[in-house]
Amino acid sequence: MEEKIYAMSQDPIYIGTGGYCIGRVDNTIVKDPITKIPKIPGTSLGGTWRYYMALEIHSYFEDDFKTDRKSREGKKLDGEIFKVCSPEWVKDFDGNRYAAIKCAGQDDMPNDTWKSMETAAVDKKSGHCGHCIVCETFGFSKQDKSQRGMAYFSDLNILLFPVYTRFGTRWITSKSILTSVGIDIDDDLNLNDDEVFESKKGTKEGTINLGWLNFKSKAMSEGTKCKLKELVNKNLSGSTILEENIIIASDDIISQIINSNLETRTSVSIDPLTGAAKERALFTSEAIPRGTVFYGDMRVEEHPLANGPAKEKVLGALKDSKKYFETLGIGGMTTRGFGRLKIFDWGDKDGSK
Repeated sequence: MEEKIYAMSQDPIYIGTGGYCIGRVDNTIVKDPITKIPKIPGTSLGGTWRYYMALEIHSYFEDDFKTDRKSREGKKLDGEIFKVCSPEWVKDFDGNRYAAIKCAGQDDMPNDTWKSMETAAVDKKSGHCGHCIVCETFGFSKQDKSQRGMAYFSDLNILLFPVYTRFGTRWITSKSILTSVGIDIDDDLNLNDDEVFESKKGTKEGTINLGWLNFKSKAMSEGTKCKLKELVNKNLSGSTILEENIIIASDDIISQIINSNLETRTSVSIDPLTGAAKERALFTSEAIPRGTVFYGDMRVEEHPLANGPAKEKVLGALKDSKKYFETLGIGGMTTRGFGRLKIFDWGDKDGSK
């Protein structure tokens, strides 16, 4: 089962390369090695989603004690593990509330044997349990047993990139990008590097600026407009602002447009003793700006064993836990206002998401 994932950044997204570069930007972000267009790696998406799924499970656990309103005394629960409103995939959780957190990130005890996992006490540091829906979805590896996950994530690539113009914000894409999401546009897009197609003409002079670059503007055909409108309505919650302000640029220049309009932010470390800026601690970071639309693929396969969770329950767990991307974010510098990402619902509009 394969689904297209569409997402929009609500804050600048910073996923660094882990290095330090001397130049206009000190902290650079991950880019495709061929096109040089920034992206969100599938490893970042899957690793963060694993933690959020474990977090979602914990939100459905009942408290260890319930307060009796009449006596205002705490009473220990007897057999009530999950809240009544819990979805089915949560009720099938095979583990305990402590194991869920241990399964959220990297295994802290990968050299333990599988047998010790089955008999581990609640308070034992056992790492990945190997039998909860988190481990089944994303996989695990122990000393004597490993299992691949059921879910696979591609990189999230840029579909529509926001650029400021004198007519307001426009979202930039190209023919090859649209083709990669299954849209065959009607226009004869043998564009020169200095030409673009606009869905909404903003000037009679036939030119438009994209950042500091100036292009000749052509009107987009009605057929292409309809296909872009369908894309926005079906996958991006029908944003009118998007569908009316899309520009198609040449495949040869799209990378230059995107990299010339990345958000750059200069920061400084604070000296905890003085409360002022720390000397020699100034640095500049680049990020994918808010309002960028991404696309990618998610594949969920059948469990290799008969007693594993069904694909529908894995998809339900992924769907219910994706909301944390909108609050806790993805990538680095989330405490500096980076990282929030909205992942749109996937699947058909008839409720079979």
